[in-house]
Amino acid sequence: MAVFNQLLLFSCLVPLALSSPFFPPTCYSKVLSMAREITQWAAHLKRDYETGYCMAQMPDLYLDVHNACVIHKMRTYISLIEELRQRRCAYTRDVRKLGSTLRQLLIFMSEKCHGDLVFTSYDCAALER
Repeated sequence: MAVFNQLLLFSCLVPLALSSPFFPPTCYSKVLSMAREITQWAAHLKRDYETGYCMAQMPDLYLDVHNACVIHKMRTYISLIEELRQRRCAYTRDVRKLGSTLRQLLIFMSEKCHGDLVFTSYDCAALER
């Protein structure tokens, strides 16, 4: 019976151990996942019924963390979102959250992960897909 209990315990713990990540996320992986999430989120806000009228004049947002122009692109997009706020267009929670999340990513890239990121290209036209 003791062998059966140990086998049962082992069979429950192995899948739990295998499902947990082996390595903690690095600064680079955090920036990469945030950039993907923000790109998808901005596209969703342009299509959404509630925020589509606000985001219609905004350019498409594509963030490639390997492109050196991405910092300038993010600063420009943040200022455009703030300009929407001044025109009383973007008071929805989702648009404000997009601006603050984009600002967080900018801080991560420029201050916290400065040494971890390597820009492999300097092609500003590639960010204008």
